[in-house]
Amino acid sequence: MCSASWFLRPVLILFISTTAMAQQFTLKPDQQLKLRDLIAKDKAAGRQFARVQAEADYALTATPNPVKIIESEGKLKSDPDRIATVKSLADMRKVEVLGWAFAVSGKAEYGDKAKAFILAWARVNEPQGDPINETKLEPLLVGYDLIQGAFSAPEKAEVAGWLRKIASTLVDRQKKKTKATSFNNWHSHRLKMLGLCGWLLQDSELIDRAVNGFREQIANNLLPDGSSFDFHERDALHYHCYDLEPLLALATAAKQQGTDLYQFTGTNGASLAKAVEFLVPYCDGSKTHAEFVNSKVEFDRKRSEAGQREFATGKLFDPKDALEVLELATLFDPQLEPLTASLKGKKTSRFTSWQAVLNEVRR
Repeated sequence: MCSASWFLRPVLILFISTTAMAQQFTLKPDQQLKLRDLIAKDKAAGRQFARVQAEADYALTATPNPVKIIESEGKLKSDPDRIATVKSLADMRKVEVLGWAFAVSGKAEYGDKAKAFILAWARVNEPQGDPINETKLEPLLVGYDLIQGAFSAPEKAEVAGWLRKIASTLVDRQKKKTKATSFNNWHSHRLKMLGLCGWLLQDSELIDRAVNGFREQIANNLLPDGSSFDFHERDALHYHCYDLEPLLALATAAKQQGTDLYQFTGTNGASLAKAVEFLVPYCDGSKTHAEFVNSKVEFDRKRSEAGQREFATGKLFDPKDALEVLELATLFDPQLEPLTASLKGKKTSRFTSWQAVLNEVRR
């Protein structure tokens, strides 16, 4: 697996020459070279890619299953529309792993299959402007960013039309903003999707809306002590994490363009870095928190009463629920790596996940 023999330089040069200009937020050309080299030479990195490639190989046998409207937000697990949506959204992971397999190996079969999934979704899905639903498309956008060079001009135009609809419906719905959804976790997810669509479309207006919106969101959503509006409204670290995940994804994409959002400090003294630090004591065992006890949102009680254990009132926060936040944040703060490794039960912090491999090549 870690032998460099299958990473043939001629294939690599051909691949980069056809796709480098298209990649906006996943990998720069030099990072792509670094990723391939790291996987070829480092056993731990190679093992992580082997897992990704195994998923991609399985995805080669799958058929796209796009859904017209994503229906998840505000619905219980037992809701038939949500069940259908969850089944359909399995496509997202497939597209992402196919994209990474293509980026590393340059094998056309991975790109072709990912393209089939993306086009199927672009032709069927109708965005509604609900950021909690549309945020679930993020892995597909990552996959598309990785394989744009495999699309013909007409195919790219199809996807671009769909991406613009995702963005425009998110913006239109924001204009009708009411109550907390204009600055709670909804808006964090909205900003992330606007930014990713903006970079894919090379639309400076969308990018500016996302980046400037991020800076406003820091002051509107986060507090100087690192806590978030969502933590206090829901009385749950689960929602603190859910709020930070899209902000970290957006900060990662911005970093690829040379913009530091992680350390950006809002007018109230808040920052994304402080919000991650706020979470750490609840992950290293220093503190515990009983979730949802004083939530102000009725839906939290409904989920608890429906037996959804992850939303049970009084359930102690599970530090492993913060893994996505911590893994994303280690790109900016490598000192978090030992904590992330310990939560995964690993004795070493050397590439305990695919995200850790990506963090290394993006630094």
